[in-house]
Amino acid sequence: MKIRLTQTVQKGGCAAKISAEVLRETLGSLDFSSSDPAVMIDGRDFDDAGIYRVSDDVALVQTLDFFTPIVDTPELFGAIASANALSDVYAMGGVPKTCMAILAFPLATLDPILMREVLEGARKKIAESGSTLVGGHSIDDDTLKFGLSVTGFVHPDRIWSNSGARPGDRLILTKALGTGTLTAGLKNQDYDEDGIREALDSMSQLNAVPSLLSEEELGWVHSATDITGFGLAGHLQQMSRASGAGFHLRFREIPVFEKAFASLHAENLTKAHRSNESYTQGSIRFEKEPDPIEKKILFDPQTSGGLLLSVPEEKATLLLNKIKTRFPRASIIGGVQDASHAGTPEIHIHA
Repeated sequence: MKIRLTQTVQKGGCAAKISAEVLRETLGSLDFSSSDPAVMIDGRDFDDAGIYRVSDDVALVQTLDFFTPIVDTPELFGAIASANALSDVYAMGGVPKTCMAILAFPLATLDPILMREVLEGARKKIAESGSTLVGGHSIDDDTLKFGLSVTGFVHPDRIWSNSGARPGDRLILTKALGTGTLTAGLKNQDYDEDGIREALDSMSQLNAVPSLLSEEELGWVHSATDITGFGLAGHLQQMSRASGAGFHLRFREIPVFEKAFASLHAENLTKAHRSNESYTQGSIRFEKEPDPIEKKILFDPQTSGGLLLSVPEEKATLLLNKIKTRFPRASIIGGVQDASHAGTPEIHIHA
């Protein structure tokens, strides 16, 4: 009998993350600052990775990500978990170089051959990225968990972070939204993997946007983050706080997977849909209230979601056209405004 991995866990993918609200409340009083001047980005702004300067030309990008199964096929799970972890390096403008695997495996309930299949999916995705799997660590645990610790390189003068968005910038989102509700539908057996193939292919796709851009174009990106478990609204809020800027979005310009709204209406939801909405409830103002179910797409917990880039208005179309050669659902979804014009709310949603 074929094992369906989604049936072995209570929650999967980035929806399994501890909520942003709990993290900020718990970690907000911790001092992440370092006396080492080579530390360029630490944990203070909840950025996607840490940055450590090695020389005038090279800085290390360091990140780690792992989660429980979000799909049923072991090799696909390994590929998606790897693409998701590698994404943090791309979100900083970097290139991944080495990876170490993190594996928790329930030997009492799953055949060890599945472990090999998960790692094979990871190996292929890591090779596709041009980086190398150099080792890892495993434990016998009650539930399957897999991910990577990734180290990459970036030029110290071309780092992307979540703190550089500038008033007047345009916002480019590279992938469609809806992986949270669609994979909840998979777990609820409303869909099989073939029925949500568009979303699975998107989650498997590497966010290797930096390789599409020239050195000059890399410098045009003022700010970036990847959209994962806290949803579009949650990651926008973190970028807003880090940048000291407000945002305005056009709801209908946000790319959404074909079945995502239907899945939301079918109540394929996760705990993260609720916690993400709670986390951002004081920051969002709607010009016109959208359908109450459809607006949950803003809080949908993405796994291996797209990059969100803040770029100069005069460069936005050129960059979008380059990005669309590999990410056909990429769209300009809004822009950045001065925080003093935004008032109390940080994110304005227009129809």
